[in-house]
Amino acid sequence: MPALTPTDYTARITWLGRVIEGSSTMRSEPMSEAMARFGGFEGEAHSGITRPSCVRVTSQHPKGTTINNVRQLSVMSAEEIVQIASKMGLSDIDPTLLGVSMIIEGIADFTHVPPSSRLQCEANGTTISIDMLNRPCVLPGREIEMEHEGFGAKFKPAAVGMRGVTASVEREGLLRVGDIMRLHIPDQRAWSPLGNLFGN
Repeated sequence: MPALTPTDYTARITWLGRVIEGSSTMRSEPMSEAMARFGGFEGEAHSGITRPSCVRVTSQHPKGTTINNVRQLSVMSAEEIVQIASKMGLSDIDPTLLGVSMIIEGIADFTHVPPSSRLQCEANGTTISIDMLNRPCVLPGREIEMEHEGFGAKFKPAAVGMRGVTASVEREGLLRVGDIMRLHIPDQRAWSPLGNLFGN
């Protein structure tokens, strides 16, 4: 029996980009298409099969430990970016300032899709495996501040719960702006102790 269930939810890729490897900034370079390899997008600063552990996983691994790289890509939704901009008091946010790899539209509450979900391109089967929610940090705020003085510090609080997800490439292939991605989710119920764990 398959462990992942295709859903009726699809999204269209509206933007692709990469943070250039070796760049001194986290700004993304926009692309009309991206070759997704097992290490991530070619030429991306966050690409690679492994990576050094960062502050986000120090409860599991001392900082700098070599671990599997499930943070090759940053995926956000166009709808949530609109919400973030509104909370910040901006009309919009240039995707290049966010250091994002892919922006999609069409899946509501995208940041909270189940971990281990997949986004699969309907055109050629290229598949992205979602790791988990991406916590907002101050780095995009620094880029936003350069373009919108006085607004950079507003990004991190505005983006809580809407920063999208981190992901890695499960099946290689070419992705293009305009491609349709179908959401596949794990065939399991929510873990029942979660209510007690988070005090609900």
